[in-house]
Amino acid sequence: MGTTGIPSTSPEGDVLHVQVAIVGAGPGGMVLAHLLDRMQISCVVLERRSRAYVEARVRAGVLEQTTCDVLARLGLAARLQREGLNHAGVDLVFDGQRIHIDLAQNDLAGITVYGQQEVMKDLYDAAAACGVDVRFEADGVTLHDVSDVPRVTWRERGQAMSLDCDFIVGCDGQHGVSRTSIPSTHIRTFERAYPFGWLGILADVPPVSEELVYCRHERGFALASMRSPSRSRYYLQCDADTRVEDWPDERFWDELTLRLGPELGAQITRGPSIEKSIAPLRSSVSEPIRYGKLFLAGDAAHIVPPTGAKGLNLAVADVTLLADALDAHFRGEGSGALDAWSDAALAHVWQVERFSWWLTRLTHVFPDDDAFETRLQASEFRQLVHSAGARRAFAEHYVGSVMESE
Repeated sequence: MGTTGIPSTSPEGDVLHVQVAIVGAGPGGMVLAHLLDRMQISCVVLERRSRAYVEARVRAGVLEQTTCDVLARLGLAARLQREGLNHAGVDLVFDGQRIHIDLAQNDLAGITVYGQQEVMKDLYDAAAACGVDVRFEADGVTLHDVSDVPRVTWRERGQAMSLDCDFIVGCDGQHGVSRTSIPSTHIRTFERAYPFGWLGILADVPPVSEELVYCRHERGFALASMRSPSRSRYYLQCDADTRVEDWPDERFWDELTLRLGPELGAQITRGPSIEKSIAPLRSSVSEPIRYGKLFLAGDAAHIVPPTGAKGLNLAVADVTLLADALDAHFRGEGSGALDAWSDAALAHVWQVERFSWWLTRLTHVFPDDDAFETRLQASEFRQLVHSAGARRAFAEHYVGSVMESE
């Protein structure tokens, strides 16, 4: 593998040609690059940041089984299978009442906790080994003629570069050049901004529980997660205008202890944070996610609140479906799969958006909620407590099997 990923070069040495240009070397872009390499479809990945910067970003840590299967199919799951934490359930706590949701019931496979930083290291190491062409610190990436004859230009170590290609796939986020290269008259975005954020810390302390714990407390949401048996990831719902410097470690641990309740709070091991950040919460979907020869995938096409742990998994689902469509096109089977891709991907996206919105609504305290809304939340939780069918539906959406059965 890798020979088809080497682009042709002009006599001047600065004009390239590949079948697919990928903008953005995050999870979606890199998984797509590996899939295309396996399919012997030539590609180049352009990333404006350095490899070290991307690897250092603390992001998602929950992988669906379908994501694990894609990585295994690519031969990239050895460390994941060795170091990932398999989970067969999650716990929900609502105003002090705790229930367990079995994620591995019947034919469900559960989830695996393995940090996005580790996924990126595996993807980059494998790319270097097999010759997938990734250009880091690509400055001033610009897309041209995306409706017809696509071309990408950028500067690399001060040198002007130009890339001719058959298709461009934008995996560079909501504010990247790919999404903004589509005329506003040809794309519509549906959004929901939430009136709070998540304050998260990473600490080298053992997790408070063997399972992920989602907690709804009258003071706000809390999540107890982990990255390894000795590294914990915790989140607190916070006001939208909260500043990290207003939350020293001691204040965070005190608030987490309060929101998790007496039983779990007593089991918290405190320690210095090694990372602390605030993430806003929003839902966003753009339609359609294809314009001419340009496709949008991952955060360039949609944003989900982190409550459902779907961001990375949704990006992988997007590009897996797209890779199959591109493969069919380049094998001479016509454009049918490519033409159907946007609608097919968006059907999946809206399922994920609905679940992530619902779980956010169930577990968070909204500033404008009145007694009526609070009682509806309590009723939703009681449904999970008393209905095996409701718990089964939760598990199906959480592990991602609903999309597999559509």
